[in-house]
Amino acid sequence: MRIVIAGGHGQIALRLETLLAARGDEVAGIIRKAEQADALREAGAEPILLDLESASVEDVAAQLRGADAAVFAAGAGPGSGTDRKDSVDKGAAVLFADAAVQAGVRRFLVVSSMGADPKHEGSEVFDVYLRAKGGADEYVRGLAGLDWTILRPGMLTNDAGTGLVRLEAHTGRGPIPRDDVAAALAELLDTPATAGLTLELISGSAPVSVAVKSVAGN
Repeated sequence: MRIVIAGGHGQIALRLETLLAARGDEVAGIIRKAEQADALREAGAEPILLDLESASVEDVAAQLRGADAAVFAAGAGPGSGTDRKDSVDKGAAVLFADAAVQAGVRRFLVVSSMGADPKHEGSEVFDVYLRAKGGADEYVRGLAGLDWTILRPGMLTNDAGTGLVRLEAHTGRGPIPRDDVAAALAELLDTPATAGLTLELISGSAPVSVAVKSVAGN
């Protein structure tokens, strides 16, 4: 399976690339800076240098053609202002989704955020972020031609993954190691029956594979 990941140098993306490459998938990650390429190669992924804030739909679609799945894991990141929340967390997600449709890539995963809501109120940067993420999620849900799954992790940590999670439409707030988010994404890629679901993810008691199969069967 060939999988293209937007935001390929992100902390979750690098973990996901490592997992996918280790199991034999062909993985490519879209990055904005050339100096990030070596980290992707070390993870077993092919780096694609492309700025999603300035690229056209056609530019991105050209990189997606022939892929079996696409994962949007990009983000403006902490310390970025409100403008980049809109241009990356929403704008780049919309662009990537449109490009996937144009390229004929149906399986589409989004790494969103718990609490994402286009109608979220507040004027702080984090409020803008939640609106941007919510707007992107809403856009993806409305696109014909995508078998999308939206994953909304709780509070991200760099603790070692346990492989034990709680994955439901609504989990309530809680922490989740980035290792376990990556593991859940890898399992979701293999579970097309989760298409059309928006899922929250926190640490829990179910092995990742069991948790994913459980929501796929509902």
